[in-house]
Amino acid sequence: MTDPQASQGGPSTPPRRRRADAERSRSAVLDAAIRLLAERPDAGMAAIAAAAGVTRQTVYAHFGTRDELLEAVADRITEEAMAAMDDAEVDEGPALEALLRLQDISWRLFEGHPVLLQLGAAPGNAEADGARHEPVMARLTRLIEKGQAAGEFDPEPPAAWLVAAVTALGHAAGDEVGAGRMTVGEAAAHHRTATLRLLRARAHGAHTAS
Repeated sequence: MTDPQASQGGPSTPPRRRRADAERSRSAVLDAAIRLLAERPDAGMAAIAAAAGVTRQTVYAHFGTRDELLEAVADRITEEAMAAMDDAEVDEGPALEALLRLQDISWRLFEGHPVLLQLGAAPGNAEADGARHEPVMARLTRLIEKGQAAGEFDPEPPAAWLVAAVTALGHAAGDEVGAGRMTVGEAAAHHRTATLRLLRARAHGAHTAS
């Protein structure tokens, strides 16, 4: 594969063409990073460059450090998660069923992208991580408020507190996977059970068995 950077041309290349070529090159690096990091979460910049068919210098031209590349990967995975939630219509139907679909999507992405464990453990990423979680938190808030209004969930605790607690449970489950004490499947099952108990969800027997 040829280096996309090589197609950018010299000074006579129109600025719009150079920007388009640079964007394609950046996208190629991100696509390759997501594929490779799913198999080898510790892959370095040289390996990612090789997977993308570009030089290491090209990778560094777009991402000054590996941490910057990982942040961009996390942003891309978040976009993938939001698209999957839109496709699954997580805001439709009973709140409990929608909330469980949202959690299932999140755990499937977590399992397919183990590099997320590195991002969660990295220092100094709290602000960026919080920004990525905002759209998911907004959906979760809507679902819990809907469930409380419909009598599916315990109406007494404030919805904001329940959102924070459910999210904290998810992070704790992810930490157990990262520490090697649980598989993703076990963590997802325990997270679901703990969520249902926390929300005091009504008529959820059919869901706890799955």
